[in-house]
Amino acid sequence: MHDEEIVELYWKREESAITETQNKYQRYLSTIAYNILADELDCEESVNDTYLAAWNSMPPHRPTVLSAYLGKITRRISIDIYRRKNCDKRRDSQYTVSLDELAECLPGNGTPENSMEAKVLAGAINAFLKTLGDDARHVFVGRYYYMDSLKDIAGYCNMKESKVKTLLFRTRNSLKTYLEKEGFQV
Repeated sequence: MHDEEIVELYWKREESAITETQNKYQRYLSTIAYNILADELDCEESVNDTYLAAWNSMPPHRPTVLSAYLGKITRRISIDIYRRKNCDKRRDSQYTVSLDELAECLPGNGTPENSMEAKVLAGAINAFLKTLGDDARHVFVGRYYYMDSLKDIAGYCNMKESKVKTLLFRTRNSLKTYLEKEGFQV
């Protein structure tokens, strides 16, 4: 079933929308959740909460790219679950590993306290991403947005893991330099 048809089912409030979403996106959403949570039960909870959030948000939203819309919901829910369950301890998930990698090139501790600062930082990072080539951008977004493992990124970018590591290292250094030139304290 096409995304437009699934969205239409949500708008008509037909329960089959959730079944169709599961059939098409279960694996994709589970991968996003697992990369952040590193726990099967938490992953399942996150994906199920995604279906509920999609049900509650359509209407009024009518996403044009359903996979991105659902992925964003799953990512947000998974991060919330991760923070709730791990406020005192750190698990070895792709989420923590990727945040540790980025910590060196982001201002402060990577979580700006002020929402205005966060918006300005997000704008600067988006502008930086536009300066990158396709390979570097795909690798960077795969690692730091989707929290994919180096092995997974190497697979879908047709690269060796060593090249992915090198590309990420160079991109992080370039990001740090870029943010310093934009006036951020790194």
